Amino acid sequence: MQNQKIVIEGGVPLRGDIKIQGAKNSSLPIIAASLLCEGETVIKNCPRISDTYASCRILSHLGCRCNLSGNVLTVSADKKSSCSVSDELMSEMRSSIIYMGALLGSSGECCMTFPGGCELGPRPIDMHIDAMKKLGARVKDEYGIIECSAPHGLKGTKIILSYPSVGTTENIMLAAVKAEGETVISNAAMEPEITDLAEFLNKCGGRIKGAGTGKIVIDGVKKLYGCTYTVMPDRIAAATYISAAAATNGEINILGIDGLLCDSFISVFEQMGCYIYIYDDRVYVNAERPLRSVGKIITMPHPGFPTDAQAVIMAALCKARGSSIFVENIFESRYKQVDALVKMGANIKVSGKTAVVTGVKRLYGSKVSATDLRGGASMIVAGLGADGKTEISDIYHIDRGYENIENIISSLGGKIKRI
Repeated sequence: MQNQKIVIEGGVPLRGDIKIQGAKNSSLPIIAASLLCEGETVIKNCPRISDTYASCRILSHLGCRCNLSGNVLTVSADKKSSCSVSDELMSEMRSSIIYMGALLGSSGECCMTFPGGCELGPRPIDMHIDAMKKLGARVKDEYGIIECSAPHGLKGTKIILSYPSVGTTENIMLAAVKAEGETVISNAAMEPEITDLAEFLNKCGGRIKGAGTGKIVIDGVKKLYGCTYTVMPDRIAAATYISAAAATNGEINILGIDGLLCDSFISVFEQMGCYIYIYDDRVYVNAERPLRSVGKIITMPHPGFPTDAQAVIMAALCKARGSSIFVENIFESRYKQVDALVKMGANIKVSGKTAVVTGVKRLYGSKVSATDLRGGASMIVAGLGADGKTEISDIYHIDRGYENIENIISSLGGKIKRI
């Protein structure tokens, strides 16, 4: 609900064990991929977040049967009756554009509007449309309505992406997995979530090789069949809770995650002075020492530093000794959290793509509003490390990607509640 708030009494070191949720950025394309399957698809470790519910509303609108019980989502697309996604449903989340590839791949047609979600700057979908055209789709884009059709079926082809876009790579995979012939994606996105989608599709009968590298080869099949699949753990949620531990000089164990998934940001926390030990299925974090600055952090496509971790780590660095520099190369408007952090006493200067964070001795609780998903999470991180009470409104942004974040932090001893 949009009138809910999160209230935090800061200054308490977080301590204890938590189990990490399923990955938002992996579960959403896998849910969309269930449209391609005959029979029943069972998705385990599915996070109970508002974006999951939005995905289920899209599937239900299309005529699918969905049931979310605990963290298990069951989908049957056998009675799909529509290929059109309404503007209201498209506007609920940024990743809704992946239904273009899923619907074209399953039905040979789709009709939708532009995606919504967090406002992180321009979100051109030219790459998505161009890719669908190369696969043989006819695309009509007028007055904000996108109509796609493939009356002669989709045909495998070679697609060279100008940028390793995660969403475009996923859309091509969803459209091409049942296309005729071979599709080769060059300069493909290499994120772990891409690999997870490929493993799901392969378990359903797909033939995809090279996921996780810059070249993905898809040998189209005629049919896919539903399976039971477990979504990978959420590495960005892990980065958020490590940031919270760092901001509070705490000590936590994150259970149920392969530390290799955290490679792209673990070194940043180690530079801060955190002691981190990686086991096969958990990550131990000791942040009891005073934090120090880390020099320069540049967001890049995987395996570089992830843009989704930028805001939460910035919040942790607000009290680190010295100055840290962020360079945001992925989204144009991804420093929206800065005004709230400055209101809490942080010293942050932004110029274009660059933000300079100079550590202060204390942050102070304040009334702030979540601006977007990760920006809202950064305010929680800052509030946990601040003196006094922090009140965060517009937390529906946070609920898009975090499952019961206040309960998890409470289990670590944090003084946080939803009102």
